[in-house]
Amino acid sequence: MAFSCSGEAEFSRCLEAARAGSPEALGRLLEMCRPYLLGVGNQQLEMDLQAKAGASDLVQETFLEAQRGFSGFHGANETELLAWLRQILLNNFANLRRHYRDTDKRELRREVALNDPAADNQLAVGDSPSSHAQAQERDAALHRALQQLPEQSRLVIQWRNYERCSFEDIGKRLGRSPEAARKLWVRAIEQLQKILEPGDAAS
Repeated sequence: MAFSCSGEAEFSRCLEAARAGSPEALGRLLEMCRPYLLGVGNQQLEMDLQAKAGASDLVQETFLEAQRGFSGFHGANETELLAWLRQILLNNFANLRRHYRDTDKRELRREVALNDPAADNQLAVGDSPSSHAQAQERDAALHRALQQLPEQSRLVIQWRNYERCSFEDIGKRLGRSPEAARKLWVRAIEQLQKILEPGDAAS
């Protein structure tokens, strides 16, 4: 049986069938909401996340969650369904931001082992005076090391770790592919480590 949810009466019929366990009816309800959710998703997709996931990926993830948790939807009309799905989608975006931005912070801490002076000391190890002094020393060491890098290496670290640019965006700036930009960043980090390891003032 093919379901059509184009009108209010048809929507109610689809909703009733979906709650009765019809996967086809639930699929029709969700597909009806896809254009709206894609619009919301494209508005939410910030530049630094574009290389990580697309709006369509997040909408599809939202549909999977909605299918699993449909029993938790208690609305009675299209507006309420859209609002319910929108909240799931926004939660997925929040999780995406948290995951990749926290990962970026851990990556910088692991590979450089220094604070990011352009990020409001987000990597500070503590609030004690000694911790602040150590952070300032590390910041100064990092600044000195960055100045010793070739210009392109310095720029790619600036764009990736401080400005949070995606590799796709960095590649466009350099006229390279995103993968080539990523490899350049990896090499730049390795160069930075070699400068820092011999016993800079931060050690």
